[in-house]
Amino acid sequence: MVRPAAADDRGTVRAATAVTVGEDEAVFPGHYPGFPIFPGVCVIECVHLSGLRTPPPGSAGLELVAVESTRFLSPVFPGDRLAVDLVWTGGSGVWKCAAKVATERGAAAQVRLRFTAEEG
Repeated sequence: MVRPAAADDRGTVRAATAVTVGEDEAVFPGHYPGFPIFPGVCVIECVHLSGLRTPPPGSAGLELVAVESTRFLSPVFPGDRLAVDLVWTGGSGVWKCAAKVATERGAAAQVRLRFTAEEG
């Protein structure tokens, strides 16, 4: 599921994606044996890929240049469905993406990324 980036009635550029964490992901046997948890870096990558799939209007060729902040709020388990809600700010070649990631149990992470982009 993807909701492309678009401005809401307040002018805030929002987008959304959903990602299902496969129960057979290669990271689970080592993270952690007997109690699998989806690694935080993988959650960040889900946000990164969500941003690439839902670029802000008028931008092209997004490239991740920084992970500005992350805050992990609860674990993500095999089979969880991640709802990724993104808010885009910026322009003129520099875009910031603030994302809230949630599972069915509630908030899982907050991630802020910075991208460069060609303006088109």
